Amino acid sequence: MKLLGLRTLIYPSNDLATDKKWWADVLGVEPYFDQPFYVGFNVGGYELGLDPNGDMNDGPRTYFGVDDVHAAVDHFVEAGCTVYEQAMETGDDIVVATVKKPNGQLLGLIYNPHFKEV
Repeated sequence: MKLLGLRTLIYPSNDLATDKKWWADVLGVEPYFDQPFYVGFNVGGYELGLDPNGDMNDGPRTYFGVDDVHAAVDHFVEAGCTVYEQAMETGDDIVVATVKKPNGQLLGLIYNPHFKEV
């Protein structure tokens, strides 16, 4: 199992409209994906997301790219992690999962066949 590098950073949002406007102003671009369940910005080829269903207490979640999310979850569980969010497809063949490290921090894993390094 190999981590392919950083891919995505998702912030939980308790006010999606306000957060979307703030990030659009700061970044100087509108989101490329804008739905009530998720807002996504392309920042230098990487994803900055806003999740209105995210837990504010968890803070932002960083996702590392992997070739196989299921295998990566198994690898991290063997290394002492617990599954926080099961692997699931989010659309367009993108698969994500989250594990909780032994120290309680969250680690996101993502397979995104559309990601292209800049």
